[in-house]
Amino acid sequence: MMKLPKPFLKGSIPPIITPFRNGKVDYDAYAALVEFQVRNGSHGILVCGTTSEPSTLSVEERNRCVDVAVEAAHGKVPIVAATGSQSHAETVALTEHADRAGVDALLIVTPYYIRPPQRGLVAYYTDVAKRTDKPWMIYHIPGRAAVGVTLETLDAISKASPNFVGIKHAVDDLGFVSKCLDHFGMEFRIFVGLEDLSFPMMAVGACGLMNAVGNLAPRKLSRMCEMIWDGKLDAARKLHYELFEINQAVFYDTNPIPMKYMMKKLGIIPKNEHRLPMVPAGKELEKRLDGVLKRAGLLAANGKQKAA
Repeated sequence: MMKLPKPFLKGSIPPIITPFRNGKVDYDAYAALVEFQVRNGSHGILVCGTTSEPSTLSVEERNRCVDVAVEAAHGKVPIVAATGSQSHAETVALTEHADRAGVDALLIVTPYYIRPPQRGLVAYYTDVAKRTDKPWMIYHIPGRAAVGVTLETLDAISKASPNFVGIKHAVDDLGFVSKCLDHFGMEFRIFVGLEDLSFPMMAVGACGLMNAVGNLAPRKLSRMCEMIWDGKLDAARKLHYELFEINQAVFYDTNPIPMKYMMKKLGIIPKNEHRLPMVPAGKELEKRLDGVLKRAGLLAANGKQKAA
């Protein structure tokens, strides 16, 4: 396994949303989101994760998002590009472009819908990994991909690909995290992909967060990571419960429907727009999310954004 610098590829690396305007990707707003993350202390930026609605984007649009992110970040934080698809050919095209664009690392989702056998996953990842020398991770999200990876599969992939360095773990299975770290060592990068598990998973050794709620409260998530690194577990636990309701609100509807509404409400994005089959939040959900924002101290009682 590739030896990474200790501070590299750790901490809060939010999967930023894709802003649309009149059906098209709003790249100016996208660059502004990258700058927002840098300004608010995130340790990196994830491009085209699940929260970005990547399956509604073309290969060209996903590649352009990578280009914009790399340019807007100006090397201030690492850019991780999510380059996976259900199609091997698309994954190769996305991975090769991200490599050329100068991203710092790659995240490749388990091919969704197909439900390949474990030996197919080993062959797939081994082939894709040959196209880059960047550190790369598997995006383990069986709830959406309909297939999980086993420890034996991860071990086989690690032996075949020296630049394989970890996973984003988006499944309610804390035990699997301990198994991976026990097997590969504590330098194996495991990012938390489910908001509710942010604190507990980091407490047992996960290296950071790739959480949708980082679009909304990036500074709090980066602070939580730093508190845990500094051994301030009581303070980190307190922050975990401060974020508890807003973490749950991310999943009041399909991600990123709640997130985009809350970001628009707080003025972080100019428009709350999705691509079909995704649709904006309905009135009842809007009302519910307004209550979450008020209780989180992000929205005043009059419905206006609170001053930072």
